[in-house]
Amino acid sequence: MSPEQLKNIIEAALFASRQPLNVNQLGKLFAEDERPEPQAIKTLLQELARDWEGRGLELKQVGSGYRFQVRAELSPWISRLSEERPPRYSRALLETLALIVYRQPITRAGIEEVRGVAVSSSIMKTLLEREWVRVVGHREVPGKPALYGTTRKFLDDFNLKTLSELPPLAEIRPVDHVQKELELRMAEESLETEGGDAGEDDGDTLEGALPAVAADEAGAAAANEEPDKEQGIVAEALH
Repeated sequence: MSPEQLKNIIEAALFASRQPLNVNQLGKLFAEDERPEPQAIKTLLQELARDWEGRGLELKQVGSGYRFQVRAELSPWISRLSEERPPRYSRALLETLALIVYRQPITRAGIEEVRGVAVSSSIMKTLLEREWVRVVGHREVPGKPALYGTTRKFLDDFNLKTLSELPPLAEIRPVDHVQKELELRMAEESLETEGGDAGEDDGDTLEGALPAVAADEAGAAAANEEPDKEQGIVAEALH
């Protein structure tokens, strides 16, 4: 099989799949006697990404693998295909998500200590249902409270390959493209499923909200909460 045929198969599979595909999944498309090496698949993916440069779609690597997606700068037009309103989230939810993202693994009590108010059950339920956060372990203290961390779905929806792509707290600035990319993903999912849960429909959009809220809370987090000892749990949760 020629490299061009291999690339066409990979391209078609990425278009046909509703979920990102990783190198291992792409390798399973082929019989064992014709299966390319993982490095060869990565090379073909790099070639595909170059082939689509400057066009309406792009090949993007996110937490779960590779996917074709509409470029974020085109979201004002593409989002009009969906009748669903872009999800809006309360500031309390965004603050909770930001603390989990930047302080994980963290307990609910730890979040409440930084924010100074109780975290409602509906907020945690929304984050868990969105599959942006998950329980990654339990702290070895009386009651063994759950420790929360982010998921691969969080990386996919926020267009990230790894958590290391998040801006450091010291360098955080509000960024419009986060909201644009997430709205675009929601619009694409809405078109595929013809509807869906819009989450909390009053409050802020995610337009730069995660970095901005994290910046607001960074000082309080450093002052009020001891560093967690269970940092290694997060890496395990993402594998």
